[in-house]
Amino acid sequence: MDSDRFRKLLDASGPFASIYFDDSHDTHDAEAQLELKWRALKEDLETQGAADEIIEDIGRAVMDPHPPIGRSGRAVVAGADGVLLNEHLLRPPAQPVVRVSELPYIVPIVEHGFHRPNYLVVEVDHTGADITSRVGGGRRSETVDGGGYPVHHAAGAETAGYGDPQQRSDEAARKNIRAVADRIAELVDAADIDVVFVVGEVRSRSDLLAELPERISQLVDQLNIGARHSGYDADELQRAIVAGCLRRHLSVIDAAAERFTAEVGRQSGLAAEGLDAVCSALRQGAVDTLIIGDIGEATVVADADLTTVAPNENVLSEQGAAPDKTLRADEALPMFAISVGAALVRTDERIAPADGIGALLRYAPTLH
Repeated sequence: MDSDRFRKLLDASGPFASIYFDDSHDTHDAEAQLELKWRALKEDLETQGAADEIIEDIGRAVMDPHPPIGRSGRAVVAGADGVLLNEHLLRPPAQPVVRVSELPYIVPIVEHGFHRPNYLVVEVDHTGADITSRVGGGRRSETVDGGGYPVHHAAGAETAGYGDPQQRSDEAARKNIRAVADRIAELVDAADIDVVFVVGEVRSRSDLLAELPERISQLVDQLNIGARHSGYDADELQRAIVAGCLRRHLSVIDAAAERFTAEVGRQSGLAAEGLDAVCSALRQGAVDTLIIGDIGEATVVADADLTTVAPNENVLSEQGAAPDKTLRADEALPMFAISVGAALVRTDERIAPADGIGALLRYAPTLH
């Protein structure tokens, strides 16, 4: 998961309260259940010493009048400056999580968060396409007409002196598909597009894919929900897009696990595991992707300004920094990773790094 979305947490003032709970609205008494859940969450926040203002801010976020549809989890992180994150999760946590601490706790968002990427939806056929752009929360739609016609010819319409109607219709279709491909390339280059969802009958999709440059065809996710103008509904399309986003989320985990296993196996120096090695790589800014496993109750130490982190006081002192804070590793290490621009991945059974923490590195760091 790209950590840029969390960078605002670095400048926020603590202490922080982080809560995760089942926010599903799939029963007739969902609103009453939400009130009961909030009552228990609030009591836990009070027990852990959260400030009244933070509790009030979280309460307003939890009781949002725009609930999700169906099964969902919720993540709310707040600090002295108010609510910083308020997101629905792909699935609810097994049990509610409430933490009041010096740093935000974001691991459940990394694991279950649904961060919708910038994307295009291209509904294509051989006459052109309808393209919808979703960038930064905004939405824009347009229609591409390549001007090629006819794309179909009537049986028996071949007429001497006018060439082969089949050839003419094929060339018209190619012209239209090329126009769609060109427009997709323009839109991808103009914005930070992460994925291009393509809807249409099989031949239209395959012809479009063949016309796209490889750098863009690699972004394509084909949705098998029907042809252009075939009458599928908006909910069906949205479900397919959500499923596509989930596939991308899982593919990121797969890729990180495969690369981590390979780098560890070849002892390339481009992977680190364990608190000592990962803290060292973070101090040197060498971490490209932080891989978060089961860290448990492990702690790390940091200086007063949170600029240096180490697995214990002795190592921190060796770095010339005064040990000032003892922090939970599952809170501190993601925040240090964000500060060096590293991506975040919550691993599963694919890999089990030492101490529950690993990293893919930009370069092999020095040993210190």
